[in-house]
Amino acid sequence: MTIYHKYKVFTIALGFFVTGFVLQSCHHAEEAPEKDTKFQVTDSLLNSLLIDTVREAGAISEITLTGSIAPDENKMVKIFPMVSGVVEDVHVQLGDVVHKGQTLAILKSPEMATFNKDYVSSEADIRSTRRAFESTQDLYKSGLASQKDLEQAQADYQKAQAEGKRASAVISINKSNGQGYEIKTPISGFVVDKNLTNSMQVRADNSTNLFTIADLSTVYVLVNIYESDISNVKTGDPVKITTLSYPDKVFTGAIDRIDNMLDPDNKVMHARVKINNPGNMLKPEMFANVIIRAKSGENLPMVNTRTLVFDNDKNYVLVVDGKAHVRVQPVQIKKTVEDRAYISGGLKAGDRVIASRQVYLYESLKD
Repeated sequence: MTIYHKYKVFTIALGFFVTGFVLQSCHHAEEAPEKDTKFQVTDSLLNSLLIDTVREAGAISEITLTGSIAPDENKMVKIFPMVSGVVEDVHVQLGDVVHKGQTLAILKSPEMATFNKDYVSSEADIRSTRRAFESTQDLYKSGLASQKDLEQAQADYQKAQAEGKRASAVISINKSNGQGYEIKTPISGFVVDKNLTNSMQVRADNSTNLFTIADLSTVYVLVNIYESDISNVKTGDPVKITTLSYPDKVFTGAIDRIDNMLDPDNKVMHARVKINNPGNMLKPEMFANVIIRAKSGENLPMVNTRTLVFDNDKNYVLVVDGKAHVRVQPVQIKKTVEDRAYISGGLKAGDRVIASRQVYLYESLKD
Protein backbone atom coordinates (compact mmCIF):
# COMPACT_ATOMS: atom_id res chain seq x y z
CA MET A 1 0.00 0.00 0.00
CA THR A 2 1.40 3.32 -0.92
CA ILE A 3 1.89 6.20 1.42
CA TYR A 4 -0.96 8.06 -0.26
CA HIS A 5 -3.39 5.21 0.33
CA LYS A 6 -2.27 4.87 3.95
CA TYR A 7 -2.83 8.64 4.50
CA LYS A 8 -6.29 8.43 2.91
CA VAL A 9 -7.37 5.54 5.12
CA PHE A 10 -6.14 7.38 8.21
CA THR A 11 -8.05 10.52 7.25
CA ILE A 12 -11.32 8.62 6.75
CA ALA A 13 -10.94 6.79 10.07
CA LEU A 14 -10.28 10.07 11.87
CA GLY A 15 -13.40 11.57 10.29
CA PHE A 16 -15.58 8.70 11.50
CA PHE A 17 -14.15 9.06 15.03
CA VAL A 18 -14.85 12.78 15.22
CA THR A 19 -18.36 12.33 13.84
CA GLY A 20 -19.11 9.63 16.40
CA PHE A 21 -17.83 11.78 19.24
CA VAL A 22 -19.98 14.74 18.17
CA LEU A 23 -23.10 12.60 17.86
CA GLN A 24 -22.50 11.05 21.25
CA SER A 25 -22.00 14.52 22.77
CA CYS A 26 -25.26 15.75 21.23
CA HIS A 27 -27.07 12.69 22.53
CA HIS A 28 -25.84 13.38 26.07
CA ALA A 29 -26.77 17.04 25.71
CA GLU A 30 -30.31 16.11 24.73
CA GLU A 31 -30.61 13.78 27.68
CA ALA A 32 -29.44 16.47 30.21
CA PRO A 33 -32.45 18.00 32.08
CA GLU A 34 -33.24 21.66 31.28
CA LYS A 35 -32.65 24.00 34.20
CA ASP A 36 -35.88 25.75 35.42
CA THR A 37 -35.21 29.48 35.56
CA LYS A 38 -38.85 30.59 36.06
CA PHE A 39 -39.43 32.95 39.05
CA GLN A 40 -41.13 31.27 42.00
CA VAL A 41 -42.99 32.93 44.92
CA THR A 42 -41.86 31.24 48.11
CA ASP A 43 -43.80 30.96 51.34
CA SER A 44 -41.39 33.27 53.12
CA LEU A 45 -41.77 35.95 50.43
CA LEU A 46 -45.55 35.66 50.46
CA ASN A 47 -45.64 36.01 54.26
CA SER A 48 -43.75 39.31 54.01
CA LEU A 49 -46.29 40.89 51.64
CA LEU A 50 -49.51 42.79 52.31
CA ILE A 51 -52.57 40.98 51.02
CA ASP A 52 -56.00 42.60 50.58
CA THR A 53 -59.31 40.81 50.20
CA VAL A 54 -61.61 42.01 47.43
CA ARG A 55 -64.85 43.37 48.88
CA GLU A 56 -68.23 43.93 47.29
CA ALA A 57 -69.48 47.45 47.85
CA GLY A 58 -71.95 49.95 46.51
CA ALA A 59 -70.21 51.98 43.85
CA ILE A 60 -69.62 55.65 44.60
CA SER A 61 -69.91 58.43 42.02
CA GLU A 62 -68.44 61.90 42.35
CA ILE A 63 -70.76 64.65 41.15
CA THR A 64 -69.24 68.11 40.70
CA LEU A 65 -71.66 70.99 41.22
CA THR A 66 -71.63 74.68 42.13
CA GLY A 67 -73.10 76.62 45.01
CA SER A 68 -72.80 79.68 47.21
CA ILE A 69 -72.17 80.46 50.87
CA ALA A 70 -75.11 81.67 52.98
CA PRO A 71 -75.50 82.49 56.69
CA ASP A 72 -77.00 79.91 59.02
CA GLU A 73 -80.58 81.16 59.34
CA ASN A 74 -80.77 79.82 62.90
CA LYS A 75 -77.87 82.09 63.87
CA MET A 76 -79.04 85.23 62.07
CA VAL A 77 -81.03 88.13 63.55
CA LYS A 78 -82.88 90.90 61.73
CA ILE A 79 -83.28 94.07 63.79
CA PHE A 80 -86.39 96.19 63.24
CA PRO A 81 -87.20 99.63 64.75
CA MET A 82 -89.32 99.45 67.90
CA VAL A 83 -89.91 103.22 67.96
CA SER A 84 -90.10 106.09 65.49
CA GLY A 85 -87.47 108.79 65.39
CA VAL A 86 -84.52 110.35 63.61
CA VAL A 87 -81.15 108.59 63.36
CA GLU A 88 -78.62 110.50 65.42
CA ASP A 89 -75.52 108.33 65.03
CA VAL A 90 -74.69 105.02 63.29
CA HIS A 91 -71.79 103.25 65.02
CA VAL A 92 -71.15 100.32 62.62
CA GLN A 93 -70.75 99.67 58.93
CA LEU A 94 -71.52 96.71 56.67
CA GLY A 95 -69.17 93.80 57.40
CA ASP A 96 -68.16 94.98 60.89
CA VAL A 97 -67.74 92.49 63.73
CA VAL A 98 -70.11 93.20 66.62
CA HIS A 99 -70.59 91.71 70.07
CA LYS A 100 -73.76 90.90 71.97
CA GLY A 101 -75.23 94.02 73.60
CA GLN A 102 -73.17 96.43 71.47
CA THR A 103 -74.92 99.67 70.41
CA LEU A 104 -75.36 99.84 66.64
CA ALA A 105 -77.06 103.25 66.35
CA ILE A 106 -78.81 106.01 68.35
CA LEU A 107 -82.28 107.43 67.60
CA LYS A 108 -83.81 110.64 68.82
CA SER A 109 -87.35 109.49 69.60
CA PRO A 110 -90.24 111.36 71.26
CA GLU A 111 -91.78 107.99 72.05
CA MET A 112 -88.99 107.28 74.51
CA ALA A 113 -90.08 110.29 76.57
CA THR A 114 -93.55 108.79 76.79
CA PHE A 115 -92.13 105.43 77.82
CA ASN A 116 -90.02 107.04 80.54
CA LYS A 117 -92.99 109.07 81.76
CA ASP A 118 -95.17 105.93 81.95
CA TYR A 119 -92.45 104.09 83.87
CA VAL A 120 -91.98 106.88 86.40
CA SER A 121 -95.75 107.29 86.82
CA SER A 122 -96.21 103.54 87.34
CA GLU A 123 -93.54 103.47 90.03
CA ALA A 124 -95.27 106.38 91.81
CA ASP A 125 -98.67 104.67 91.54
CA ILE A 126 -97.25 101.48 93.00
CA ARG A 127 -95.89 103.31 96.01
CA SER A 128 -99.13 105.26 96.50
CA THR A 129 -101.50 102.33 96.19
CA ARG A 130 -99.29 100.15 98.39
CA ARG A 131 -99.50 102.73 101.22
CA ALA A 132 -103.29 103.02 100.75
CA PHE A 133 -103.66 99.23 100.81
CA GLU A 134 -101.55 98.87 103.95
CA SER A 135 -103.50 101.71 105.66
CA THR A 136 -106.84 100.17 104.73
CA GLN A 137 -105.67 96.82 106.13
CA ASP A 138 -104.94 98.47 109.49
CA LEU A 139 -108.31 100.25 109.48
CA TYR A 140 -110.06 96.98 108.59
CA LYS A 141 -108.40 95.20 111.47
CA SER A 142 -109.56 98.02 113.81
CA GLY A 143 -113.11 97.86 112.46
CA LEU A 144 -112.91 101.32 110.91
CA ALA A 145 -112.95 100.10 107.25
CA SER A 146 -115.31 97.76 105.50
CA GLN A 147 -114.49 94.63 103.52
CA LYS A 148 -115.41 96.53 100.37
CA ASP A 149 -112.89 99.28 101.17
CA LEU A 150 -110.16 96.69 101.72
CA GLU A 151 -110.91 94.89 98.45
CA GLN A 152 -110.93 98.16 96.51
CA ALA A 153 -107.56 99.20 97.94
CA GLN A 154 -106.12 95.80 97.12
CA ALA A 155 -107.44 95.97 93.54
CA ASP A 156 -105.93 99.44 93.03
CA TYR A 157 -102.59 98.17 94.28
CA GLN A 158 -102.68 95.16 91.97
CA LYS A 159 -103.53 97.33 88.94
CA ALA A 160 -100.63 99.62 89.76
CA GLN A 161 -98.28 96.64 89.96
CA ALA A 162 -99.47 95.33 86.59
CA GLU A 163 -98.97 98.73 84.97
CA GLY A 164 -95.54 98.92 86.54
CA LYS A 165 -94.56 95.58 85.03
CA ARG A 166 -95.76 96.72 81.60
CA ALA A 167 -93.86 100.01 81.78
CA SER A 168 -90.74 98.21 83.04
CA ALA A 169 -90.93 95.70 80.16
CA VAL A 170 -91.24 98.50 77.60
CA ILE A 171 -88.21 100.27 79.06
CA SER A 172 -86.16 97.05 79.17
CA ILE A 173 -86.89 96.37 75.49
CA ASN A 174 -86.37 99.97 74.39
CA LYS A 175 -83.02 100.85 75.87
CA SER A 176 -82.14 104.50 76.13
CA ASN A 177 -79.46 106.72 77.58
CA GLY A 178 -78.98 110.44 77.84
CA GLN A 179 -78.46 110.69 74.08
CA GLY A 180 -81.54 108.78 72.93
CA TYR A 181 -82.90 105.36 71.97
CA GLU A 182 -80.19 102.70 71.61
CA ILE A 183 -80.39 100.06 68.88
CA LYS A 184 -78.42 97.08 70.26
CA THR A 185 -77.48 93.70 68.81
CA PRO A 186 -78.81 90.64 70.67
CA ILE A 187 -76.03 88.33 69.35
CA SER A 188 -72.38 88.49 68.36
CA GLY A 189 -71.49 88.21 64.70
CA PHE A 190 -71.07 90.22 61.51
CA VAL A 191 -73.19 93.03 60.08
CA VAL A 192 -74.37 91.40 56.82
CA ASP A 193 -77.15 93.90 56.04
CA LYS A 194 -77.50 97.60 56.87
CA ASN A 195 -80.36 99.90 55.89
CA LEU A 196 -79.66 102.91 58.10
CA THR A 197 -77.84 106.22 57.65
CA ASN A 198 -77.37 109.32 59.76
CA SER A 199 -80.34 111.76 59.87
CA MET A 200 -82.62 109.10 58.39
CA GLN A 201 -86.23 109.11 59.62
CA VAL A 202 -87.39 105.79 61.04
CA ARG A 203 -90.93 104.61 61.65
CA ALA A 204 -91.94 101.75 63.93
CA ASP A 205 -94.33 100.36 61.30
CA ASN A 206 -91.55 100.14 58.67
CA SER A 207 -91.32 96.60 57.25
CA THR A 208 -87.63 96.95 56.33
CA ASN A 209 -85.11 95.80 58.92
CA LEU A 210 -82.43 98.24 60.03
CA PHE A 211 -79.63 95.68 60.46
CA THR A 212 -79.02 91.96 59.97
CA ILE A 213 -76.47 90.33 62.26
CA ALA A 214 -75.18 86.84 61.43
CA ASP A 215 -73.06 84.46 63.49
CA LEU A 216 -70.76 82.91 60.86
CA SER A 217 -69.17 80.21 63.05
CA THR A 218 -71.27 77.82 60.97
CA VAL A 219 -72.59 78.57 57.49
CA TYR A 220 -74.72 76.95 54.81
CA VAL A 221 -73.59 76.00 51.33
CA LEU A 222 -76.54 76.22 48.94
CA VAL A 223 -75.88 73.67 46.19
CA ASN A 224 -77.39 73.86 42.68
CA ILE A 225 -78.47 70.36 41.58
CA TYR A 226 -79.27 69.97 37.89
CA GLU A 227 -82.18 67.80 36.78
CA SER A 228 -79.89 65.06 35.44
CA ASP A 229 -78.30 64.64 38.90
CA ILE A 230 -81.40 64.84 41.10
CA SER A 231 -81.90 61.07 41.31
CA ASN A 232 -78.26 60.51 42.38
CA VAL A 233 -78.17 62.94 45.32
CA LYS A 234 -79.55 61.93 48.71
CA THR A 235 -79.72 63.47 52.16
CA GLY A 236 -76.63 62.47 54.12
CA ASP A 237 -74.29 62.22 51.11
CA PRO A 238 -70.82 63.50 52.10
CA VAL A 239 -69.48 66.54 50.26
CA LYS A 240 -66.19 68.37 49.80
CA ILE A 241 -66.23 72.12 49.24
CA THR A 242 -63.61 74.50 47.89
CA THR A 243 -63.76 78.21 47.11
CA LEU A 244 -61.94 80.60 44.82
CA SER A 245 -60.60 82.46 47.84
CA TYR A 246 -59.09 79.34 49.45
CA PRO A 247 -58.44 76.84 46.61
CA ASP A 248 -56.18 74.65 48.78
CA LYS A 249 -58.58 74.53 51.74
CA VAL A 250 -61.15 71.72 51.67
CA PHE A 251 -64.28 72.03 53.81
CA THR A 252 -66.28 68.87 54.51
CA GLY A 253 -69.89 68.26 55.42
CA ALA A 254 -73.01 66.34 54.43
CA ILE A 255 -76.26 67.24 52.69
CA ASP A 256 -78.85 67.88 55.41
CA ARG A 257 -81.72 69.18 53.29
CA ILE A 258 -82.92 68.91 49.68
CA ASP A 259 -85.70 71.11 48.34
CA ASN A 260 -88.63 69.41 46.64
CA MET A 261 -89.13 72.07 43.97
CA LEU A 262 -87.09 73.37 41.06
CA ASP A 263 -86.07 76.99 40.95
CA PRO A 264 -88.28 78.41 38.15
CA ASP A 265 -85.58 80.86 37.03
CA ASN A 266 -82.56 78.59 36.51
CA LYS A 267 -84.22 75.14 36.57
CA VAL A 268 -82.11 73.71 39.38
CA MET A 269 -83.05 72.16 42.70
CA HIS A 270 -81.31 73.45 45.80
CA ALA A 271 -79.65 71.35 48.47
CA ARG A 272 -78.18 72.62 51.73
CA VAL A 273 -74.96 71.68 53.49
CA LYS A 274 -74.11 72.94 56.96
CA ILE A 275 -70.37 73.26 57.62
CA ASN A 276 -68.11 74.66 60.31
CA ASN A 277 -66.40 77.92 59.43
CA PRO A 278 -63.14 78.17 61.42
CA GLY A 279 -61.85 81.71 61.66
CA ASN A 280 -64.93 82.96 59.79
CA MET A 281 -63.09 82.33 56.52
CA LEU A 282 -66.24 81.82 54.47
CA LYS A 283 -68.34 84.90 53.74
CA PRO A 284 -71.95 85.10 52.51
CA GLU A 285 -72.36 85.02 48.70
CA MET A 286 -68.94 83.40 48.09
CA PHE A 287 -68.88 81.05 45.10
CA ALA A 288 -68.29 77.38 46.01
CA ASN A 289 -67.27 74.25 44.12
CA VAL A 290 -69.02 71.20 45.55
CA ILE A 291 -68.09 67.54 45.04
CA ILE A 292 -70.79 65.11 46.20
CA ARG A 293 -69.97 61.46 46.81
CA ALA A 294 -73.21 59.78 45.79
CA LYS A 295 -74.05 56.07 45.66
CA SER A 296 -74.70 54.82 42.12
CA GLY A 297 -76.79 51.80 43.18
CA GLU A 298 -74.35 49.24 41.71
CA ASN A 299 -72.64 46.55 43.80
CA LEU A 300 -69.19 45.92 42.35
CA PRO A 301 -65.99 44.26 43.61
CA MET A 302 -63.81 46.94 45.16
CA VAL A 303 -60.05 47.06 45.76
CA ASN A 304 -57.62 49.68 46.94
CA THR A 305 -55.88 51.45 44.05
CA ARG A 306 -52.51 50.55 45.58
CA THR A 307 -53.04 46.94 44.39
CA LEU A 308 -53.22 47.92 40.71
CA VAL A 309 -50.39 47.68 38.19
CA PHE A 310 -50.76 49.67 34.97
CA ASP A 311 -48.89 48.32 31.97
CA ASN A 312 -49.45 48.75 28.21
CA ASP A 313 -52.74 50.61 28.68
CA LYS A 314 -54.17 47.83 30.85
CA ASN A 315 -54.64 47.28 34.57
CA TYR A 316 -53.48 44.17 36.39
CA VAL A 317 -53.53 42.72 39.89
CA LEU A 318 -51.62 39.82 41.41
CA VAL A 319 -54.06 37.22 42.70
CA VAL A 320 -53.06 34.73 45.40
CA ASP A 321 -54.49 31.27 44.60
CA GLY A 322 -53.86 28.81 47.38
CA LYS A 323 -50.53 28.50 49.13
CA ALA A 324 -47.66 30.40 47.51
CA HIS A 325 -49.33 30.45 44.10
CA VAL A 326 -49.53 33.93 42.57
CA ARG A 327 -50.82 34.78 39.10
CA VAL A 328 -51.15 37.95 37.04
CA GLN A 329 -54.81 38.86 36.47
CA PRO A 330 -55.99 41.60 34.05
CA VAL A 331 -58.94 43.62 35.37
CA GLN A 332 -61.43 46.12 33.98
CA ILE A 333 -62.09 49.21 36.11
CA LYS A 334 -65.59 50.69 36.08
CA LYS A 335 -64.69 53.81 38.09
CA THR A 336 -62.17 55.13 40.56
CA VAL A 337 -63.13 57.30 43.55
CA GLU A 338 -60.24 58.53 45.71
CA ASP A 339 -58.33 55.37 46.73
CA ARG A 340 -61.07 52.93 45.71
CA ALA A 341 -61.27 51.12 42.37
CA TYR A 342 -64.55 49.44 41.40
CA ILE A 343 -63.97 46.40 39.16
CA SER A 344 -66.34 45.44 36.34
CA GLY A 345 -64.40 42.36 35.25
CA GLY A 346 -61.51 40.11 36.30
CA LEU A 347 -62.16 39.88 40.05
CA LYS A 348 -64.91 38.80 42.40
CA ALA A 349 -65.60 39.42 46.07
CA GLY A 350 -63.40 37.24 48.26
CA ASP A 351 -60.39 37.12 45.93
CA ARG A 352 -57.04 37.85 47.58
CA VAL A 353 -54.69 40.31 45.91
CA ILE A 354 -51.17 41.45 46.75
CA ALA A 355 -50.94 45.07 47.96
CA SER A 356 -47.18 45.55 48.38
CA ARG A 357 -44.16 45.13 46.05
CA GLN A 358 -46.68 44.20 43.37
CA VAL A 359 -44.74 46.00 40.60
CA TYR A 360 -41.61 43.93 41.33
CA LEU A 361 -43.60 40.71 41.39
CA TYR A 362 -45.49 41.64 38.23
CA GLU A 363 -42.25 42.18 36.32
CA SER A 364 -40.97 38.82 37.53
CA LEU A 365 -44.14 36.86 36.77
CA LYS A 366 -45.42 38.33 33.53
CA ASP A 367 -44.82 36.38 30.33
